[in-house]
Amino acid sequence: MLNYVWIFLMVTSLVVGAINGKLKEVTIAAFEMAGVAVDIALGLIGVMAFWLGIMRIGEKAGLIQLLAKAIRPVTNRLFPEIPPEHPAMGAMILNIAANWLGLGNAATPFGIKAMEELQKLNPLKDTASNTMVIFLGLNTASITLIPTSIIAIRVKMGSVAPWDIIGTAIFASTIATITAVIMAKLFQRFPIFKIKDNGNIATGKESQA
Repeated sequence: MLNYVWIFLMVTSLVVGAINGKLKEVTIAAFEMAGVAVDIALGLIGVMAFWLGIMRIGEKAGLIQLLAKAIRPVTNRLFPEIPPEHPAMGAMILNIAANWLGLGNAATPFGIKAMEELQKLNPLKDTASNTMVIFLGLNTASITLIPTSIIAIRVKMGSVAPWDIIGTAIFASTIATITAVIMAKLFQRFPIFKIKDNGNIATGKESQA
């Protein structure tokens, strides 16, 4: 899908540039910005390696497990259909905790494992369950306590206070997460988003598109 978005943006810029007689300027800007992007990416290697190392130390020290224990009461309420000791619940908690700490690399395998386990519990294999939708919303919005990538970019661009983004990131990601949960819970109540399995669902519950 993203490939189509990028193609659309590039074609649109070329067409608009041609119409306005500024196709040369558009071409030059494209090459210049491509060079800037490479410079930023290469410059981030050191900063990202440092912070990912710090995060890895925190992971090895058990910070993810401690955070997972702290949020378990919340996740039990968010996902009442999933037994507390089920592998899916453990994977979801670890994914959420890793995302909170900015450990995207550690969060990805936990998220994949969680979806695989949730699919095993899903009575409608071609339709996302309510739990899967809520978890996807949490994983996408994701409260971020330490926005490592943004801090690294600000450092690379010469920001005098790269840490100032932390408060804003926490606020924005928290609002996004709350919105995602509320909308998922709200939409699953609408009849149009409910799909019945002709009474064959083992739990006796409905699933959500």
